[in-house]
Amino acid sequence: MRVAVVTVGDELLVGDTINTNAAWLGRALTETGATVCRTVTIPDDEGEIAATVADLAATYDAVVVTGGLGPTHDDRTMAGVAAAFDRDLVDHPDAIHWFETESEYVAADLDPGTTRLPADGRFLPNHAGVAPGVVVENVYVLPGVPTEMQTMFETIAEEFGGPGRHVEIVLADEPESRLVDRIDAVRQRFDVTVGSYPGDHVRLKLIGADPAEVERAATWLRDRVEPVPDD
Repeated sequence: MRVAVVTVGDELLVGDTINTNAAWLGRALTETGATVCRTVTIPDDEGEIAATVADLAATYDAVVVTGGLGPTHDDRTMAGVAAAFDRDLVDHPDAIHWFETESEYVAADLDPGTTRLPADGRFLPNHAGVAPGVVVENVYVLPGVPTEMQTMFETIAEEFGGPGRHVEIVLADEPESRLVDRIDAVRQRFDVTVGSYPGDHVRLKLIGADPAEVERAATWLRDRVEPVPDD
């Protein structure tokens, strides 16, 4: 499954908040077997959200949107997603029922707009907070608060499933340019992909569907690179 991730929030664009949700979702989606093809950060603007979601929904198998949920003036994500599919925002019966029967919060005590979701969307309860999520066609809308987003994602993770991805990390105390031959060799010998991330040392990330194959590839590679010395 090819997936796009959209993070919404003016605070992300100006750097007031670090965008940890994008990194977490990239890892989590990859672990399900999905392929994350694109990550986009956009402002709290209904038109921008609508245009971006409509474009990505037509391009990818699924889109995960996080942030901008709630009843306040700058929470525009639900309205934008509704506009992307030409739907109205309605007081969703499943959301109302949830707050009346399951949630510790009472619907009557919530801010107006909390239960308003795109018409005919699939309600996603928020087990770690208040603002509910929704699925509209192939677009999954999750809260922006990291703990809430992560909790809600776990309830839908299997919907992105394919063969699981297994990961092994190999650290090398060599310049990246000197490792090219061994990176090429491990790709040819084993059914894995390899990412190379330089820094104080080079971090080689091996990914594959078969955990035993990935482990064999990592062992082969570790035996052929200069190890990072223990502190």
